[in-house]
Amino acid sequence: MLPRALLFLFGVPCAWGFNLDAEAPALFRGPPGSSFGFSVDFYLPDAQSASVLVGAPKANTSQVDVTEGGAVYYCPWPLGKSSCIPIEFDSSKGSRMEDFNGMVEQMEFKSLQWFGATVRSHGSSILACAPLYSWRTYNDEPEHEVVGTCFLSINNFTKFVEYAPCRSEKSGLRFQGYCQSGFSAEFTKAGRVLLGGPGSYYWQGQVLSAAQDAIVEVYDPNYLVLEARGQLKTGQANFKADDSYLGYSVAVGEFSGDATEDFVAGVPKGNLTYGYVTILNGSDIRPLYNFSGEQMAAYFGYAVAATDLNGDSLDDLLIGAPLYMEKTEDGRVQEVGRVYIFLQQLYGMEPVASAALTGHQEFGRFGSAIASLGDLDQDGYNDVAIGAPFGGKEQQGMVYVYNGRPGGLNPKPSQVLQGHWPAGQTPDFFGFSMRGAKDLDGNGYPDLIVGAFGMDTALVYRGRPIVHASATLSIFPTMFNPEERACTLEGTGTPVACINLSFCLNASGKHVPDSIGFSVELHLDHLKQKGAVKRALFLRSRQPHLVETLQIRNGANSECREMKIYLRNETEFRDKLSPIHLSLNFSLDPEAPQDAHGLQPILNYLTHNHIEQKAQIQLDCGEDNVCVPDLQLDVFGDQTVVYLGDKNALNLTFHAQNRGEGGAYEAELHVTIPPEADYMGVLRNHGNLSSLSCHYDTVNDTNMVFCDLGNPMKAGTSLWGGLRFTVPHLDAKKSIQFDFQIHSKNANNSHSEVASFPLRVEAAVHLKTLGASMPETVSLPGTGLLPGRALQREQDVGPGVCHVYEFLNDGPSAISEGILDISCPLRTQGRAVMYMTRYVAQANCTASHHLNPSRLQLEQSSAASPWPEQHYVQKQDGVLNTLKCNDEECFQLRCHMGAVQRQKSVSLRLYFRIWSKSFQLKENNPHTIQCEAVYYVQKVPYKIQPLEKPTAYLKVQTSLHWPKAETSQGVPLWIIILAILIGLLLLALLIYVLYKLGFFKRSLPYGTAMEKAQLKPQAASEA
Repeated sequence: MLPRALLFLFGVPCAWGFNLDAEAPALFRGPPGSSFGFSVDFYLPDAQSASVLVGAPKANTSQVDVTEGGAVYYCPWPLGKSSCIPIEFDSSKGSRMEDFNGMVEQMEFKSLQWFGATVRSHGSSILACAPLYSWRTYNDEPEHEVVGTCFLSINNFTKFVEYAPCRSEKSGLRFQGYCQSGFSAEFTKAGRVLLGGPGSYYWQGQVLSAAQDAIVEVYDPNYLVLEARGQLKTGQANFKADDSYLGYSVAVGEFSGDATEDFVAGVPKGNLTYGYVTILNGSDIRPLYNFSGEQMAAYFGYAVAATDLNGDSLDDLLIGAPLYMEKTEDGRVQEVGRVYIFLQQLYGMEPVASAALTGHQEFGRFGSAIASLGDLDQDGYNDVAIGAPFGGKEQQGMVYVYNGRPGGLNPKPSQVLQGHWPAGQTPDFFGFSMRGAKDLDGNGYPDLIVGAFGMDTALVYRGRPIVHASATLSIFPTMFNPEERACTLEGTGTPVACINLSFCLNASGKHVPDSIGFSVELHLDHLKQKGAVKRALFLRSRQPHLVETLQIRNGANSECREMKIYLRNETEFRDKLSPIHLSLNFSLDPEAPQDAHGLQPILNYLTHNHIEQKAQIQLDCGEDNVCVPDLQLDVFGDQTVVYLGDKNALNLTFHAQNRGEGGAYEAELHVTIPPEADYMGVLRNHGNLSSLSCHYDTVNDTNMVFCDLGNPMKAGTSLWGGLRFTVPHLDAKKSIQFDFQIHSKNANNSHSEVASFPLRVEAAVHLKTLGASMPETVSLPGTGLLPGRALQREQDVGPGVCHVYEFLNDGPSAISEGILDISCPLRTQGRAVMYMTRYVAQANCTASHHLNPSRLQLEQSSAASPWPEQHYVQKQDGVLNTLKCNDEECFQLRCHMGAVQRQKSVSLRLYFRIWSKSFQLKENNPHTIQCEAVYYVQKVPYKIQPLEKPTAYLKVQTSLHWPKAETSQGVPLWIIILAILIGLLLLALLIYVLYKLGFFKRSLPYGTAMEKAQLKPQAASEA
């Protein structure tokens, strides 16, 4: 079986406020890789000498042919006096050889024996064990059996003897052949040796004990098998106890009521791996008590310790289960470790633990080591340390210090220790081994040794002297009267209101200096928000804080100080109602000199070093200085309904009153805004509304508006105010509301009732219609079909018309779905009226009749100007025959229209031809063709639907017109002939006049020769 360090993978952090000197521990280092610190103990052989013992089970020694035989180091105190040196326990200088049946054979195997894995001291005696020591038995068949062995140093290193109780003739697995004695060890107060051997009897385990005198008496270096006189040991049990590991851990304590200490032994794999701990009588090793674990494989009994926790002079029991697992809040199981506490009563021990301490860090192995510390704080109760060698973020290891008390053990640690080296090489195993309850430096307080064998280090944490201190703080009077200004500010001569302050401090402690230095800090108005104006100041410094240094005589009367504090001018701060808090904090002077042992004292961790008092500002509220307002609030609005899809501008006015007997201080209007609304500002210059100072803020994800109503809002105040909002973010709620409330800082009637202004949320749609016929009037017969020709083009039917139907969403809500129905007359009185050619709409439409049923050739014209050949004429007065859709034959068109936002529209263009042939016999009888459109709102894009879904109706008419009869015939022939004759006559007359004027006579281009001769020379030369 492997030693504890290899059975578990262990592997942390500093001091909180107890008295172990965690800032500067003494540090001992051993050879690298030697596992220095695997086991530790004090060595105090007399009052004049003190040292530390440290086991290094993997150290190499000077023994011949022995590799990593292990060693125990003697480290003198104080640190620096000399370095740690190995103790020569084994003088054999190697493994012993013997003549066995005529052959010299090696009888011992000391390599890798882990000597120093267990180290314990008692007075001038030291016990050091090698649990993996093995020997060759005396059987004919050579066997290497791991029996373990221990060496005992007597009388301050004057004599060394070996104690190997499992090296016996009862060899083999079924006896003591794999005992590993010394795996755990302890001394009783009387000096008796107690060993645990968890490998005996198929690892049932064994506990062995002998007196030192008997061990010395029987020792003979020439013999391997020896048995001490009066030795006590447990025997073999039923085979069901195999693999239980009795003796994995041992401790001593008094549990039987006699004068002999009893033996405590851990059995971590017994009881079906639940583990148990047994207490054996120290006189005859019979069982007294058994304590069972509560969880399988938690290794209950891995560590045990006995000490009086509650001050009743009875030893109590602590049991570690470092593999204990618990469920987290999310249901995950994690390994945290646990230590169980069993308090001894006058009548004996209860089988159920009175308390348990559970680790907080996963895989920290809390409870791997438990050490009694003695009374660290000198309060009459013993304290304990619990190791978690894999604790901390970096898995360096942690040690928790818990204090004893009348009820047992305080469940909260008073101090947490960790290694003082940079994180890096892990695991460090800090806290794997511990030893306490001894005063190494002689200052009257016990110390603690912690091993960290992963760093080959042992650390000594010294107990610092503890100071018990208390303070008092008083102020008089307890109320500032702003009208009584009895003090004067130095330098300015300004009178101010002030009150008196005094505090007293006393201190005492064991083994502390006669004069103890303290630093006292005083703070005024310290509960105000950061950056806020301090309402009161110290008169001497004119600052809100003060630091005093005091020297207190140990155990003498209290030391006191007196001073004054004053109130600032009321115009310099806002809060007049809440108390002015005064706090006092005291601590030991960090600059105080160290004592003779190089330590500074520390305050008891239970000291109340923070004290508070408070003062009030006198108000105009009667003798009791208590103002009781009566705040009333009413809210009004300019509308009660808001509509989905609209911005919904909203004005809310309020009427705030104080009908009480006193003012409301720091009165504010708090308006809780629903998330659907936005704050826009204050209503100004609006009737009798007051001018408000308001600001917007978000408090706990709630939008709020805060308005100042006065400081104070005096009794009888009545004011009106108004706020502007918009409500654009409406959703599925059927109603929203604004909550108004007045708040003040008064203790009584500090706020008004909540005044709510509710708004209904509705959806509403208003429709506008726009219709047109292009053209409005059509002149017939137009371009109808010529006689004798078949229909080929759409022009052959007659003049073309376009009807435009438009429906505007005038809001306030949007439309997600709608239906447009159009009805037009196709035939009336047996005659065709309209020939439908096409329509244009962004919708999915279905028609009752085919468009362009005759498959005529259609014009490729634009929607804006579809019929360039038609003539637009004015309407004629008179009664028109309106051709509507009747039951004879109608053209029906249904379109499913999509979403329509506010101020957007949907439209449809319908193109058709008028049958000219149907109206040739109806000359001078005007008609009107009328189409009707209906738009139904089907759905709006909200969960809230309108109470009534609107419907819009639209009629579009096209007038048919015939020219007058006289304008319809040609011009008479005689008029044409007469016009030609008159034209010819006028032409002849024009020619005659031009002839008489000489228009038709021709002339030479340059004149006659005589004309040339008369030309001037210049002109002639130029010509």
